[in-house]
Amino acid sequence: MLKNKIYKYFFKKILKSFFTILFAFTIIAWTVRSVNFLDLIVDDGHSLKLYATYTLLNITNVITKFIPLSFLLALTFSILKFERQNELIILWTSGVKKIKIVNLFFFLSILILLFQLLFSVLITPYSLNKSRNLIKDSAINSASLIVKINNFSDTLKNTTFFVEKVNNKGELENIFIRDNSTLFSQMVYGNIEGSFKSNTSIFAKTGFMKEKKLVLFNGLIQSQDNKNNIEYINFSRTELSLNNLASRTIKVPKIQEMSTFNLIECLINKDISKRPDIPKKILSTSELGRKGERSMRNCPKSGVKTEVLRNLSKRVVTPIFIPLICLISCFMLVANKTKDKGLKKYLIFSLGFIILVTAEIIGRYSGNSYLNSILYFFTPIISILITYLFLVYKLNFEKRHE
Repeated sequence: MLKNKIYKYFFKKILKSFFTILFAFTIIAWTVRSVNFLDLIVDDGHSLKLYATYTLLNITNVITKFIPLSFLLALTFSILKFERQNELIILWTSGVKKIKIVNLFFFLSILILLFQLLFSVLITPYSLNKSRNLIKDSAINSASLIVKINNFSDTLKNTTFFVEKVNNKGELENIFIRDNSTLFSQMVYGNIEGSFKSNTSIFAKTGFMKEKKLVLFNGLIQSQDNKNNIEYINFSRTELSLNNLASRTIKVPKIQEMSTFNLIECLINKDISKRPDIPKKILSTSELGRKGERSMRNCPKSGVKTEVLRNLSKRVVTPIFIPLICLISCFMLVANKTKDKGLKKYLIFSLGFIILVTAEIIGRYSGNSYLNSILYFFTPIISILITYLFLVYKLNFEKRHE
């Protein structure tokens, strides 16, 4: 009964240290990344609410990256603290076997492994995809966010704005708009059958901003169609809606933002375009969704196997290194006959850190072939088995020579 209380005490102490360190790392890294996301407001004209939601959704990616290092630090600091407070000596003298504590730490590492798997396989891809869809489905919050006085603004995709100044009445003066899409021309000309107007330039003497609209006065519209025919229209007043205009923010999901199940389907069905049972016309995004091939529409067009294998391997295999670094840290429990005990513990921690860095580096090449992925998967498993057996041997050897 007393031993169970001791085990629970150690368990809670290490978990508390783990979540404290993870929280600290997450807040620091997330704050830095949030600053980098400020271009969503400054350059792309999105709302503060969207910025806050987007940055919060990206916090899961930060958590996933710092889980292994946080556990290594938490376990190392906890062991050093238990030793400094003579709690470990009390355990050994009371008859508690060191292998029991090792098994306790190993069990805790398995829980942390499952915790990271939950994030890397499910939560993080979902939240990253959600954040990308948030940007994709969002509209520009206000015309004022895309107009920069006396400066060319390219916040909107395929569209450039220039406003020379704002007068005492708050009106814009000497406005120039260059639109390389067909949206503005359709607003002015309506739905045109045949050749759409493109490469539209708009000049206006004055104007003002009204929520998601630009109201322009006394200007000229120059439009060129795909046959290079140029047309000029003078206007005394016109309104341009910004609702249908897209920002320059990347809206196509990156591979790390795809769900794990979609990646598996991309890997299995990477040659879908060559399947004779699927007509070419249904390979478009919309048709793929209706035909049950929705997962393929975001698959990489080139290097499918390499990219998918690499991402799947990192999501699944990286957490397996957590029990390995746990066992490495447990070598601190082995009696040290040398005088410099601190050096030994420092080397053990350094070895655990090197393993994490090496796992990250190797993971980048795991997608080059199926063999690399298999080796990357089994390397930590075999290493865990060998390390555990060696640790048991060292502890038994120590016990026999007490």
